[in-house]
Amino acid sequence: MEWRDEGVLLAVRPHGEHAAIIEVFTAAQGRHAGVVRGGTSRKMTPVLQPGAQLDVTWRARLQDHLGAFTVEPLRGRAAGALSDRLALAGLASVCALLSFTLPEREPHPALYARSVALLDGLGAENWARAYLDWEIGLLEEMGFALDLRSCAVTGSYEDLAYVSPRTGRAVSREAAGEWAERLLPLPVCLLGQGPAEPGDIADGLHLSGYFLAHHLAPSLGEKPLPAARQRLIDLIARQSAG
Repeated sequence: MEWRDEGVLLAVRPHGEHAAIIEVFTAAQGRHAGVVRGGTSRKMTPVLQPGAQLDVTWRARLQDHLGAFTVEPLRGRAAGALSDRLALAGLASVCALLSFTLPEREPHPALYARSVALLDGLGAENWARAYLDWEIGLLEEMGFALDLRSCAVTGSYEDLAYVSPRTGRAVSREAAGEWAERLLPLPVCLLGQGPAEPGDIADGLHLSGYFLAHHLAPSLGEKPLPAARQRLIDLIARQSAG
């Protein structure tokens, strides 16, 4: 069995004395693991950094075997992000969430394209907003889409202010009434109404984080969300407060 593709390196862990097991996300193969012989060597360690774009060839005797990768670097991303705390935290969060959420060997070409575009834009001025949109898209790709188009109660498109924590649907201010305290705030930036302020982005990430933690994560076996995401959220919150 053999295939070749280009993908993003999501995770690396040692395997035996000199090898490493890596997870790569490609458009055609999805999240796919395999062994890299000599993966912990001085030559390969700088190449096998999460977020790197790699040309990979996978081979195995049978389809359900772990198999082995040979890799060629296309471009690294971690080194360029070292001087930018937000970029480095963002890269770690993207890779960790993809490793956490994606089923093995299941293609998600649209999510792959969005993820590569997000990683290629690390350090850009509006990157935090792009990251928020990416998390909302990740929820949708995994089957937990938010419906923010109209009020779940009245069908109105006006004055949408909340999201139901149970259904993920928007609720207008009027319809919420006395239930408002039990609903999640809906940041205006997710409605496409004007530029996103830092506080709005933080509120949006609180919203997406709720559905990642309380809807998506339980479907994966009650595992907690990766710590890398919380480190990014904390950094964005501090920058917003400043």
